[in-house]
Amino acid sequence: MKKPDVKNKPDAMKKIVILISGRGSNLGALLESTLPCEVAAVISNKADAGGLEIATAYGVATRVISHKDYADRAAFDTALAAIIDTFQPDFVVLAGFMRILTDDFVHHYAGRLVNIHPSLLPSFPGVNTHERALEEGVKIHGCTVHFVTPKLDHGPIIIQAAVPVLRHDTPQALAARVLQQEHRIFPQAIRWLCEGRVRMDASGRIAASCDELASASLISPQSA
Repeated sequence: MKKPDVKNKPDAMKKIVILISGRGSNLGALLESTLPCEVAAVISNKADAGGLEIATAYGVATRVISHKDYADRAAFDTALAAIIDTFQPDFVVLAGFMRILTDDFVHHYAGRLVNIHPSLLPSFPGVNTHERALEEGVKIHGCTVHFVTPKLDHGPIIIQAAVPVLRHDTPQALAARVLQQEHRIFPQAIRWLCEGRVRMDASGRIAASCDELASASLISPQSA
């Protein structure tokens, strides 16, 4: 696995902080990519998050701040923002950060806070997306990278990828196929952000100059 140089970037490059809670699968995909930015830090709310080891292996600074040490979400978010701001990031990237953020936190990073979600939003916001997709009988499922706004999983969409739902799919099998697509589109979205090719405008809509997004369509099930 090629190890990119994520340190000692030129000052002109954008700087990002990545928040995680778990194994760091999408974090790994970001660090493996040659992104035009400095990864200033990886911050987790769980000391045993596997992603911290991934970050350390890439020479990225890590911090842990447990939500259990704070009386409520507001107190935790205030402390978290204080840590993030020490790194002065241009963007804050949620890569499997399993916390619902307060409105004040989201407003503090308005237009600079990005999340990846394992469904084709606006369908299936929240958790257990693959189980719910199978229960509803959808034929196409996927993942979304979007700007974060106060309404959970409903911010402006930057990029999506879709996979067909197969007849004998289990939540685990479907999740694995979706995850492959997450690893493709998440680095792409962050690259566009850092190159200034996509942003959230004052009206809360996407302003982009990346219309070369894949033109191929996905139809499922395909005709016999």
